[in-house]
Amino acid sequence: MPSTAPRTPSDRRETPLLSVTGLAYDYGGVHAVQDCSFSVPAGGVVALVGGNGAGKTTTVQCVAGTLRPRRGRVLFDGEDVTLLPAHRTVERGLALVPEGRKVFQHLSVHENLLIPGRVARARAELRRSLEHVYTLFPRLAERRDQNAGSLSGGEQQMLAIGRGLMTRPRLLVLDEPSLGLSPILVATIFRLIRELNAEGIAMLIVEQNLHQTLAVAGHAYVLEKGRVAQEGTGEALLNDPRVREAYLGVA
Repeated sequence: MPSTAPRTPSDRRETPLLSVTGLAYDYGGVHAVQDCSFSVPAGGVVALVGGNGAGKTTTVQCVAGTLRPRRGRVLFDGEDVTLLPAHRTVERGLALVPEGRKVFQHLSVHENLLIPGRVARARAELRRSLEHVYTLFPRLAERRDQNAGSLSGGEQQMLAIGRGLMTRPRLLVLDEPSLGLSPILVATIFRLIRELNAEGIAMLIVEQNLHQTLAVAGHAYVLEKGRVAQEGTGEALLNDPRVREAYLGVA
């Protein structure tokens, strides 16, 4: 008879919330991702870092179901979701906040938030989720009736993250959340990442901003040409001379 004892913290660490093995994806015969493997523990913060063209965005699109990998396996909470479309992975609690925000420009802030809040897993908590997002982002509450296209870049990034939170995710995947933002707003976004993680949401962050990302990540993977070239704790990689020289421009 299977044990009915509750899972301990060590059990949860041993079984990752997200496990990616041997992932590969090609664009017209060009290898964008090659044999990429990594994992995200429940409640953890993991970063995928690297330069332009390293395969970071393609990797998380395969994880979220917006691209179908040529090879490899994606497990979410032990379930094989490799070939599931994005709306099915969202229903399981995996939400992607895409690079470039991709908000619905001609809909209001409030309407943008209502759309993902109607997925089955989130519908019963729609009102509470809205209150949570507006509490996290007072600017969005102030501009709830404005068209999303009239918001600043920072406000649109807040809306994109808020839209992801409306699905009540267990894992939130953030693709270049600081791209194009001022230093003050970048600091705000990373403070928010810490707050959301403290609420129990696991995070997978794709970023070129190594200083901020490795400071918040418990573990990180450095991608080069679609492969994991290095991995370690965020602190260890931030202090690694090879990483500092290659990605921060300092020895």
